[in-house]
Amino acid sequence: MTKGPHVLIVEARYYREIGAMLLAGATAALKAGGASHDHVVVPGAFELPAAVAMAIEGGRYDGFVTLGCVIRGETSHYDVVCNEVARGLNDLAVRHQAAIGFGVLTCENGDQARRRADPKDKDKGGEAARACLAMIAVRARLSEGRA
Repeated sequence: MTKGPHVLIVEARYYREIGAMLLAGATAALKAGGASHDHVVVPGAFELPAAVAMAIEGGRYDGFVTLGCVIRGETSHYDVVCNEVARGLNDLAVRHQAAIGFGVLTCENGDQARRRADPKDKDKGGEAARACLAMIAVRARLSEGRA
């Protein structure tokens, strides 16, 4: 019997309600995909790339699901956080050939974030987990020489 992938969910819990919904969707998708998972919480979205980098160094995980939410405010802080989180995670994915599901919502307001996070609506947490599992499968096929 083949063991399924082992994934780390890295969740930014700045917005607790949103994070809980993203996590519910992601865990359901991982379970449906036959994957086991661990879960770690970081303070906010900006910390996601650092936590994934730490976990990559440990070598215990086949992939990563990053979850969080950034809601636009009155200053340019939103743009800085969104851009740096996306850049940081993409850099890690490319540099380490890491399977990273990107479940970081970038929203205009709380209502939009709730709809996108809700597993019964947009289910972006589940979508990120499925993307991670898909990239794990792509990496496995390519490493075996099967495109």
